Amino acid sequence: MFVFEEIQAYLNKWQGILRLKDWDIKLELVNKEWRKTGDVKIDEDDKTAILLINNFNPKQTNIEEVVIHELLHIKLWGMDQMIEKLLHSVYGGNEDDPKFSFAYAQFMGLLEQTCQDLTKGYKDLGAADKSVSFGRIQKRADEEWK
Repeated sequence: MFVFEEIQAYLNKWQGILRLKDWDIKLELVNKEWRKTGDVKIDEDDKTAILLINNFNPKQTNIEEVVIHELLHIKLWGMDQMIEKLLHSVYGGNEDDPKFSFAYAQFMGLLEQTCQDLTKGYKDLGAADKSVSFGRIQKRADEEWK
């Protein structure tokens, strides 16, 4: 499992690099079954966020990469929310509408890909562990082929 102080050090380092020092970000470890390795809960008005890290069964092995990725979600939060509001204004509030569902899924997929691409770039430039984490895909491969 991960060490709180190690993750906090990564949070402090990357919060500065990503120019998020004006945010108050609290680290919390999740010690129960959870489908994610990391997540972030954001209050944009107060510039506060909680960085959640799975310490029970993480899907990724490079925790510094997870920290960078989640901090990038904070960095892109304003754009994320603007596009979600645009989708609602164009397609209405019915999330069961196939048009809305399609546009929303496309946006969320692109957002995740963009965060991960940016994460890989930042990781290559300044992370202690530059290794690629094959956590999620490795688990699927293990289940399928073993």
